[in-house]
Amino acid sequence: MKAAGKNCALKIIPLGGLNEIGMNMMVYQYDHEIIIVDCGLMFPSPDMLGIDYVIPDIAWLRERREQILAICLTHGHEDHIGALPFVLQELDVPVYGTALTLGLVGSKLEEYKLKGKVELVVVKPRDTVALGSFQVEFLRVAHSVVDGCALAITTPEGVVIHTGDFKIDNTPVDGQLTDLASLARYGEAGVLALLSDSTNVEREGYTLSEKTVGDAFAEIFPNCPGRIIVAAFSSSIHRVQQVADAAVACGRKILLNGRSMVKNVQIARDLGYLTIPDSALLGLKEFPYLPPEQVCIISTGSQGEPMSALTRIAMDDHKQIKLEKGDTVILSSRVIPGNERTISELVNHLYRRGAQVFHERVSEVHVSGHASQEELKLMINTVKPRFFIPIHGEYRHLHKHVELAMKVGIPEERCILAVNGDAVYFYGDTGAIVEQVETGRVFVDGKGIGDVGSVVLKDLKHLSEDGMVVIIIGINHSSGAVISGPDIVSRGFVFEDESREYLEETRNVVVAALEEINAEMRCDNEVVESLVRQALRRFFKKTVARRPVILPVILEM
Repeated sequence: MKAAGKNCALKIIPLGGLNEIGMNMMVYQYDHEIIIVDCGLMFPSPDMLGIDYVIPDIAWLRERREQILAICLTHGHEDHIGALPFVLQELDVPVYGTALTLGLVGSKLEEYKLKGKVELVVVKPRDTVALGSFQVEFLRVAHSVVDGCALAITTPEGVVIHTGDFKIDNTPVDGQLTDLASLARYGEAGVLALLSDSTNVEREGYTLSEKTVGDAFAEIFPNCPGRIIVAAFSSSIHRVQQVADAAVACGRKILLNGRSMVKNVQIARDLGYLTIPDSALLGLKEFPYLPPEQVCIISTGSQGEPMSALTRIAMDDHKQIKLEKGDTVILSSRVIPGNERTISELVNHLYRRGAQVFHERVSEVHVSGHASQEELKLMINTVKPRFFIPIHGEYRHLHKHVELAMKVGIPEERCILAVNGDAVYFYGDTGAIVEQVETGRVFVDGKGIGDVGSVVLKDLKHLSEDGMVVIIIGINHSSGAVISGPDIVSRGFVFEDESREYLEETRNVVVAALEEINAEMRCDNEVVESLVRQALRRFFKKTVARRPVILPVILEM
């Protein structure tokens, strides 16, 4: 590419979401103007001890903050909006999105005391926003969350279609179809590049319609003798609507369980995206007095997260909700890779309580929100792009999507397989990866801006500043009894010989926390580790205002 072209080329730079699942963040730059598409997080893997979230490193953006015109959002899932509370503490820019997307964003900003400090601009599908050299049209797409949009970004070098997460559902719950007509309109006029969702590229055929799940609920609910508990992601508003419809049709009242579920359902009802009558909702005070066959609980915790609402129910540790023989539990969500063992254990605990369990492996109680191969082909054929860039996926997904694009006629030299940090330049009739920009991951433990400002693993910072505390506990994994410990070992935190009384207090905090849960929960290492960390974080913050790395070591005996 000519040097003159580099100065005025359209640049597309992924800072997250390519070569990984989650943490989606794409930068579009022309001359000295920048827009950002999505700003997501990734949840930590089990080996990221003490980490709450993983977000993109914005060092490259920080140096160009005066050039950033806006952040445009495709939809309201955490992997597309979750990093906003952290990034918006450093970048003072407006955020554009549809009503529900910004409703979910506003709730997050309120939690981080940013509500009112950020300009949130609501757009409707087919609205066009002028942002410097860019014209951005929001085009409706079907997905597992309401109000999802693809973006048609008109630039001086041509039009780029950024699909976000999508599928082509011909029978969506809300009747809102993927806007193939507008996509075809752009395709006929000429599209420079298509950036398309690669999540389900390994699946052949078509993704099932969301209405399939509603049909499954309608079949299962009338045959359930006891309470019904449906676990789903709190942002899956269509799923919640279908659960509510099935429950009402069977004469059941609905109890919302889990903070994010209560919050997101309230937002969706206020905005008119959920139609659940007040008379159908049940409060915790009324809950004990209704017969089991008249109750349906919609809960969070479908991934078996330690200390989540559903896990507590499964462990018989929830204060208000106790499973009984004859109850039915439906896990209405996909298994996030890496959570297979956790969910398997959750299902085992549910069966121990006498519940009947349905999940995606045995019933159609969940369908994906992402396009499978035939829909991905249809997107490419509709848009007819000159260049193709796969997004949203691990490297194998991106590679497979390139192969798929080539099968439907995109020449290999016009398929650009980029990963995070690759700067793709478009100038004239050319498109190529020209340079690498600084990118990476930031590990967040808490809400402070310092969590974002450093690319050093937060555990290392804690070790250097506040030291480490190791808690060794021996637990009989048949009875749940604590056989040895807790023994406390600290390094760089307090001088043990001079702080015996304080370490004894620490030990008592752990003992008290373990006594609060039942024997079955003490048999689950993840639950015990999470409980010990939470209890000691609170104790250390209150007593010495320090945050050491806390490492529970559970010995199975």
